[in-house]
Amino acid sequence: MANAIFQVPSAKNEPVLGYTPGSPERAALKETLAAYKARQTDCPMYINGQWVTTNDKRPIHPPHDLQHTLGFYHEGTAEHVQQAIEAALAAREAWENMPWQERAAIFLKAADLISGPYRAQMNAATMLGQSKNVFQAEIDAVAELCDFLRFNVQFMTEIYQEQPSSSPQVWNRMEYRGLEGFVFALTPFNFTAISGNLPSSAAMMGNVVVWKPAHTQIFAARLVMQIFEEAGLPPGVINLIYVEGRTTGDVIFSHPKFAGLHFTGSTGVFQHLWKTIGNNISKYHSYPRIVGETGGKDFVIAHPTADWEHVAVALARGAFEYQGQKCSAASRAYLPKSLWPAIKERLVKDLASFKMGSVEDFSCFVNAVIDEKAFDKITGYIAQATKDAGVEIVAGGGYDKTKGYFI
Repeated sequence: MANAIFQVPSAKNEPVLGYTPGSPERAALKETLAAYKARQTDCPMYINGQWVTTNDKRPIHPPHDLQHTLGFYHEGTAEHVQQAIEAALAAREAWENMPWQERAAIFLKAADLISGPYRAQMNAATMLGQSKNVFQAEIDAVAELCDFLRFNVQFMTEIYQEQPSSSPQVWNRMEYRGLEGFVFALTPFNFTAISGNLPSSAAMMGNVVVWKPAHTQIFAARLVMQIFEEAGLPPGVINLIYVEGRTTGDVIFSHPKFAGLHFTGSTGVFQHLWKTIGNNISKYHSYPRIVGETGGKDFVIAHPTADWEHVAVALARGAFEYQGQKCSAASRAYLPKSLWPAIKERLVKDLASFKMGSVEDFSCFVNAVIDEKAFDKITGYIAQATKDAGVEIVAGGGYDKTKGYFI
């Protein structure tokens, strides 16, 4: 039995590599991209430590190259959701009782695998599956996910170290335990880091998880699960399923052992889930914890004394990095009339310099939006703007989905 008071390694931000011409990381990534393109990857679900296949195989196409098939994922059913819940509940007691430092070691190992031998694969899977350029993939799928894992271990120890004060002849102590049931992690397409963080942060604290990623993020999610498995995560602790949302929700939110929701996605979906949980509250053995992050209409306000060049660059990058598909993306701006002419000139110039195309061309700043639904929604806004006499389109306005979802 361990009788030491352990101190985890001090968390530090994962360095972001440059992928400059001639660099070893650029060569490794180019090779990995080519390897992924040369084969079709099978993406089964992961339930109770087993990779689960079905007869319903569906293709995965890069959003920027719709004629190419990266691989196939195995669509599941309500039965697979139930199996995932049962596997999680069966693993719960042993996982919760595992010494905290052993749980921590698994996720620290996962971070080392991501930043080391799997770095090129993580970036390539995110680039091809979610149409992210090399820089956007590096800061997300590698750097941010490693930071989540390492800093969460540090935060976990800080929580455990928070103890109540004691009075004379009394020693007050507090122990933390997992929730009495399973956590449902529902993750988005736009960040591989968030996709990995939502199930792992809950699991790290002794919880068991059913994880459903966005279907448009499955290609990288499968790799994240593979890395967790290689790092030593026991069977049943995190169970990865690919099942239609309504079918999944019907099983998850009617189960008496549903104990928590960890969500990132749209406001409408989160409100629907919260309402569903509230309507079913009498079914549950405990009050479920609900943690959610939703998008918003982020804005930029510039004061008349602002440096107009900085404002223009911030608008260009804030609005158009990863095609604006971030919860932090700038979607509106409030600018002084006195600065607008200069800002407009620089902004239009910068936007004209942005190259658009495949993620395999590292000189492309803009790639494709995630799917046809997003394409139709955004182009609908453009069509509406062209009909509005009070709106001026100062840059862009074109779109084409012949090869990929480019706007």
